[in-house]
Amino acid sequence: MNVIETHLILGVMVRIRSCKVEDFGAIVSLLRQLYPDKPFDLVSLQSVYERSLASNQRVFLCAVRNRQIVGFGSVTIKSNLLWCETLIGYVGDLVVDKACRGQGIGTQILDQLFLWALEHGCNRIELNSEFGRKEAHTFYEHRGFKRGAYFFSKSL
Repeated sequence: MNVIETHLILGVMVRIRSCKVEDFGAIVSLLRQLYPDKPFDLVSLQSVYERSLASNQRVFLCAVRNRQIVGFGSVTIKSNLLWCETLIGYVGDLVVDKACRGQGIGTQILDQLFLWALEHGCNRIELNSEFGRKEAHTFYEHRGFKRGAYFFSKSL
């Protein structure tokens, strides 16, 4: 699927499209804005990125303004038999360049992720957000998300 949506945001055209292999560097730059102190293993990250691009269970979208990637989001289909007896769209990533936040770009990316998930049989969207990301929590709550659980993680 090649998602392409164009929106006029604050007088500037922003195109939401499926990510390409050559977008990797720009996306890593956006991810570094969220995790400036995290050491990235670029070889492993690029491998995961490229495998994900080929998956029919996941989509990576980017927002492009003036030929520059200013936002990135992803959703993955997961199943959950116990709680919802349905397919769930899991938003794994959503980031907008610091200079472009508050302009509606994140909402446009999220809307396209919702549409993709619906088209792929999901009837629920979930995501995790770190405790300290208060602005992100407000963003998600204003878009209808409810706080529902603690998230636990363990390295294997």
